[in-house]
Amino acid sequence: MTPGDPVQTHPRTPSPWTPPRGSDVEMVQVGPYWDALRAPAEIGERALELLGDSSGAVIADYGLMYWLIPSGHAQDWQGLQQVQALGAHGAEVTYVGVPPAEWRDGPRLHWRIPVGPDWYITDTNRLREALVLAIAAEPAEGTTAR
Repeated sequence: MTPGDPVQTHPRTPSPWTPPRGSDVEMVQVGPYWDALRAPAEIGERALELLGDSSGAVIADYGLMYWLIPSGHAQDWQGLQQVQALGAHGAEVTYVGVPPAEWRDGPRLHWRIPVGPDWYITDTNRLREALVLAIAAEPAEGTTAR
């Protein structure tokens, strides 16, 4: 392995998964393959800059961004301002709209960072660090409490 190898920065996928190949959005159940973190796009863009090549796949939908994280890890994300963890919690079933693999332009639902050939999951520790810094860097002027 060489420094910067994707295996170093992107955990191996726990199960094979690919986005839909059709021509429409598919509602995918959160949990069997991945959990998701949802953040406002302005925070998400700052987090992407901080993550660089360490980010796994990211879905963008107008003003929101979704990172795919390891299944079962959403429960560890309580209390991070403006970030919502989506995962299988008890009897609750959650779905995320997933665009076809070819949709890479917005503003509609699209892949901001597409799924790679051997990864789609973002390392949760690096993602948490990036989101904390991105939230802290949010400009105070002109923002409203959410």
